[in-house]
Amino acid sequence: MIHWIIVPVVLPAILAPFIVLAARYHLGIQRVFSVAGVLALITVAAGLAWQASDGTVTLYQLGDWAAPFGIVIVGDRLSTLMVLLTSVLALFVLLYAIGSGWDDRGRHFHALYQFQLMGIMGAFLTGDLFNLFVFFEVLLIASYGLMIHAGGNERLRAGVQYVLFNLLGSTLFLFALGSIYAETGTLNMADLAERVTLIGPEATVGIRVAAVLLLMVFAIKAALVPLHFWLPSSYAEAPAPVAALFAIMTKVGAYAIIRVYTIIFPPDLEVTAGLFDVWLLPAALTSLAIGMIGVLAARELNRLVAFSVIGSMGMVLISIALFTPTSISAALYYIVHSTLAAGALFLITDLVRTGRGNLMLTAQPPAAGATATSILFFAAAIAMAGLPPLSGFLGKLLILDAAFETPHASWVWAVILISSLVSIVGFARAGSVIFWKATSVAVPDNADTYARPTILSYGAVGGLLTLLVLHTVFGGIVHRYTGSIAAGLFAPEPYISTVLGTPGKLSDGGKEEAH
Repeated sequence: MIHWIIVPVVLPAILAPFIVLAARYHLGIQRVFSVAGVLALITVAAGLAWQASDGTVTLYQLGDWAAPFGIVIVGDRLSTLMVLLTSVLALFVLLYAIGSGWDDRGRHFHALYQFQLMGIMGAFLTGDLFNLFVFFEVLLIASYGLMIHAGGNERLRAGVQYVLFNLLGSTLFLFALGSIYAETGTLNMADLAERVTLIGPEATVGIRVAAVLLLMVFAIKAALVPLHFWLPSSYAEAPAPVAALFAIMTKVGAYAIIRVYTIIFPPDLEVTAGLFDVWLLPAALTSLAIGMIGVLAARELNRLVAFSVIGSMGMVLISIALFTPTSISAALYYIVHSTLAAGALFLITDLVRTGRGNLMLTAQPPAAGATATSILFFAAAIAMAGLPPLSGFLGKLLILDAAFETPHASWVWAVILISSLVSIVGFARAGSVIFWKATSVAVPDNADTYARPTILSYGAVGGLLTLLVLHTVFGGIVHRYTGSIAAGLFAPEPYISTVLGTPGKLSDGGKEEAH
């Protein structure tokens, strides 16, 4: 077996306790090891993505126990792409936390940060539904600690709400896992792919209930309406670097939907027929509409960005709900874009807070460092609103094109186009109030003075926006790659044969190679 595939899970799991035990009182040492760990993650993730780029599926069996009895870690194009995206986002968010001093405002920031990365990486790489549940719980515990970092009543209240909603999701997840195991006797995804197809039409009630419960669980993680109530307050009240890292957490829900409903419950399976058309697509369209209405109605910049995340997840889930190779490819392209854009916007809100002391969308005296911050906000707002020339515009075009020949094209086009206009107005309003109208407000003699954000803070945000530019410039290459990922997802034989140890063969999904 090749051991590199387990490194994204093991490395942060080792670093976190080391930071707590050996560097608890030495912030400088914590920073060095945390940054070095994330850089190592990027290096390993890039290597894994390169290895998987030709369709190779890498298998790691913990304890050398074969599936479906043992715990397996599986790396294919989709999982390695998400691991690489998480690693890159984590680096710039961590640099911002260091540059802004957020990591020094509470205890154990870096240890919790590493545990959070461990949970995210494990969720992307696991080949077993029960271990997906386990990594979801690791995410929940670490993210709660990060949410209440630096304290405060509002932050604590939002954290409790966040935990309660996610515990509800965890409970539903356990019910779903119990139903699946009762019906099939396994929770390994590749093994389930074979066993679910053997269930006769007269015995599908249990597995159908499980499929619906799983979709509800993943919808909670993805903040899909009407299960989105936890997100606005949680993301708005969380420390800015934490909220920026959380930009990838909603994508864990989207990833889980793609993974489970292409391998275990493929589109031609009668058990789940109509699940996406009847339930997921209307909810996704509603999520997009509500998210962008929230952008227009928000009175604080952090809430505006939180609602834009709901809207962007609605966009992603619309594309997933269409459930064709073309739409999944478009969804993956948009996932990369929205993760980077949302992360940049959350960090920019902290730049605004640092320069003016609050995030109210009211005309106030110019903030410290307003020129540089306004440039960054303008670029990030263009990206999130989906205006040309950045990748948000390309992503929306891909989704609209994927919906063109479906029966729901009129609804999808109408909601996306109208919501895009609403989001443009909302972001334009926020930018003009914070930056443009500020120049006409006189500075009182007794006004508080605020510090200009640090160069490292600006550099971290600029790095995320640079990645968005690269995502646009190399959009054709990225889209071809997401197209190959989607083709492999709808032809999962290499994945299944690698995990279960059956003889490999070439298929439309790509090359298979067991390690």
